[in-house]
Amino acid sequence: MRLEIGNKVAVLDDVLKGIVVAIDGNSITIETEDGMLFKFAENELVKIEADQYELSKFSDINNPLLKEKISDSKSKKSLFTKTKNEVILEVDLHINQLVKSTRGLDNYDMLNLQLSTAKRKIEYAISKRISKIVFIHGVGEGVLRAELTSLLNRYPVKYYDASYKKYGLGATEVYIYQNVN
Repeated sequence: MRLEIGNKVAVLDDVLKGIVVAIDGNSITIETEDGMLFKFAENELVKIEADQYELSKFSDINNPLLKEKISDSKSKKSLFTKTKNEVILEVDLHINQLVKSTRGLDNYDMLNLQLSTAKRKIEYAISKRISKIVFIHGVGEGVLRAELTSLLNRYPVKYYDASYKKYGLGATEVYIYQNVN
């Protein structure tokens, strides 16, 4: 994929996106929405085809595309998976799954949002007597995983790496001890 001046791009390992304003060999300069210029190698960028507002048209409940998606959603995977008469709550803690835009959020805010989501889901599972939760947190630098471990130590739970075959390296499975009445 060759990038050209004027292409909308996103940075692969960062929350930056912008427009290509200069190309010098393998070095590409992008300008963000707030006018900042950054240089990246071409392999660090990905071309964006549809803007967020294009993707958000599915939020209009009368949109025919949404109705088509709903009719096709019968095959869509549920938030809960059921295996061997056991309900497992799957929670994706990736920040782009929790908020529409990370604009205005720094790393501290994003981490706190992810941890408060995890805490809410743990307390929900305890109240609804769900025995297993899988937190999908990704690999990254391990900050979220370490904070999640610290959070889990405050609850009556046992946790371990989730199935590598199903989730890869970036997931933690939590078993919640429930009192049987």
